Amino acid sequence: MLIKSLRSKAYRGEEMYKNDDMLSLMKHYTLERRGAVIHYWITQYDYNEPLVIFTHGASLDHQMFDMQVQALQNAGYPALTWNVRGHGMSKPVGKEFHVQIVVEDLEKIIYKHQVEEVILVGHSFGGYVSQMLTFLQPEKIKAIAVIGCTDITEVPSFGMRIAYRNMSRMFRMMPESILRKKFAEGMGVTETVQNYALNTNKELSREAFIEIMDGGVRAIYEDPHFGNDYFIQHPFLLTHGEKDSAERGTFVKKAPNWAKRELNCQYEVIPNAGHNANQDNPDYFNDVLLHFLGGYERRC
Repeated sequence: MLIKSLRSKAYRGEEMYKNDDMLSLMKHYTLERRGAVIHYWITQYDYNEPLVIFTHGASLDHQMFDMQVQALQNAGYPALTWNVRGHGMSKPVGKEFHVQIVVEDLEKIIYKHQVEEVILVGHSFGGYVSQMLTFLQPEKIKAIAVIGCTDITEVPSFGMRIAYRNMSRMFRMMPESILRKKFAEGMGVTETVQNYALNTNKELSREAFIEIMDGGVRAIYEDPHFGNDYFIQHPFLLTHGEKDSAERGTFVKKAPNWAKRELNCQYEVIPNAGHNANQDNPDYFNDVLLHFLGGYERRC
């Protein structure tokens, strides 16, 4: 009853707490695994409802979801954010970096806290992590949302696979300042988001940045072997920024056909936003996410 009361007030736009109070309610935890110390944060949670888990994109960190955590707490949803291995406080990267090991890290966190049900929200690389966890642990997943991501089961053309495999070599040929600046500019349309992306990738050494980006693109071109008939069998929110230019606009181009293939998909384009659509236009994105979560509850 308390959760429903909080949500009803949030939908009417009433401010339940100050933003600083929202973030102070998150408890900080760590998990040591395979050469990395994973840092993550959980809001107050009584384990009677699904936990909303936010996974950030490559070279970013948990702070990209600050506005979403605040909105969800206002609405009464428990949330978890984390720094994927090699990012933010979760350094060093450990023995290796690829989508499978990151999924295993998240599985360990879920089991450590005996979380029965989760709702996944993933940005870019975090979207691939969310898709793979949905395939591997379908009984735990209640819903999934992705931002700026492609269908993990869609294998690119031979030419694109070659390009992706050589991306780390291309990165090493570029002057470091240009590499970091071009990456940051591709993350958002607002200066605030571009500065955030530049500052987070500057926290990584050049080699760590390249290793992480290489692991990220492998999630795009490697076949996860889910099977030809696989589709997401849960409520699914597919979003991207209207002006997302990352990967030469790949996410914008491929999203409509992906949405058509999925039987449970709600497809939303976030206006006036780039790759980090939830940061460029947080109010619009938060409204979309909260209504999706409300619709998921009605369907259940």
